[in-house]
Amino acid sequence: MPNTLFEELEQRGFINQCSNMDAVKDLLNNGKIVVYLGSDPTADSLHVGHLVPVMMMRWLQKYGHKPIALVGGATGRIGDPSGRDSGRPIMTEEVLAKNTAGLKKSFSKFFKFGDADNDAIMVDNYDWMKGYSHLDFLAQYGMDFTVPRMLSMESVKKRLENGMTFLEFNYMTFQAVDFLTLYKEHNCVLQLCGADQWGNSIMGVELVRKKCGKEVFVLSTALITDSNGNKIGKSAGNAVWVNEDKTSPYEYYQYFRNTPDDLVEKFLKIFTEIPLEEIAELSKKQGAELNEVKKRLAFAATEIAHGTAAAKQAEEAAAALFGGGANSANVPSTDLEMSAPMPIIDFLVAVKLFDSKSEARRMVEQGGIQIDGEKITDKEYMVAPAESIMVQRGKKVFLKVNIK
Repeated sequence: MPNTLFEELEQRGFINQCSNMDAVKDLLNNGKIVVYLGSDPTADSLHVGHLVPVMMMRWLQKYGHKPIALVGGATGRIGDPSGRDSGRPIMTEEVLAKNTAGLKKSFSKFFKFGDADNDAIMVDNYDWMKGYSHLDFLAQYGMDFTVPRMLSMESVKKRLENGMTFLEFNYMTFQAVDFLTLYKEHNCVLQLCGADQWGNSIMGVELVRKKCGKEVFVLSTALITDSNGNKIGKSAGNAVWVNEDKTSPYEYYQYFRNTPDDLVEKFLKIFTEIPLEEIAELSKKQGAELNEVKKRLAFAATEIAHGTAAAKQAEEAAAALFGGGANSANVPSTDLEMSAPMPIIDFLVAVKLFDSKSEARRMVEQGGIQIDGEKITDKEYMVAPAESIMVQRGKKVFLKVNIK
């Protein structure tokens, strides 16, 4: 493989900001280093909005570098103020454990874990943070962070007007100690992060310099937004999850299949491993040919996250549905106990197509629901029991309901 990793990342649009561009370029192209990427367990799966630095880490491993996937069991107990206008609710130990296990499952889809030199390892910052008492932490690190420097961070500035808590104010110090710990224990010299994590990550660079007299580095990626310019995340209600128990491979495939025309080239470069030369040719396509390119994008992205078999099933399901044969075995399905006719609104909520009756009612009234190919606009409509019922929401979402 050509030793031009940095150029590959640059041409694919991964690189947003770097603490020392020349040094990192040399490390990535001419060395073998340990790199870490962190994610707090605020949900039990990664989503597409997380995947830019994840895919960048995947490229680093392909070129021989060693990934560390850090799950923030400690920082997750505080809540990251970056990009938020309110604090996160405190999670129970049970929720944290469930979410941590889900994140490990997500990371395993993109990195190879094992015992080889550049196989990924998983760490939890709670393992070292739980050993500090409050006095211990202040005694060891309190002199290394100045209040003016912390107040200069954008994540802090944006929250001060809304009442940032002292709990959240500590977040960047915890993340900085993560970098220091991974440097000492694993010789980790590079942190990958999203653009919104830049300030927190730079604090780690500064802490390692103060404590060890060594330079470590941060490389950030741009944030991915939806067609309305909104950051893709669960809080915005537009998350497409990586784990199949939250977003099926078919829905994951459809997300990429429906990529806006102006984002196709960008998504091909970031979310697939299709060679750049081929992407350059695909990006020239227009009209009907562009739809075929979107299918290629959807298959390649789904194959990485869910495997070849699941990608093929999703592709076949989409072909059957949009070719007019809606009864496909590969369409997402769910089971429902139903022995008598059920009001359409209750039915749609029961099969989890909507979180609330008001959302379901609005979609029915707008003509966005079909039952077995029939458009339903009467909110009093009764769904009759059958062996299976094919439900369509909007133009792209299909669900096969197996009646028990």
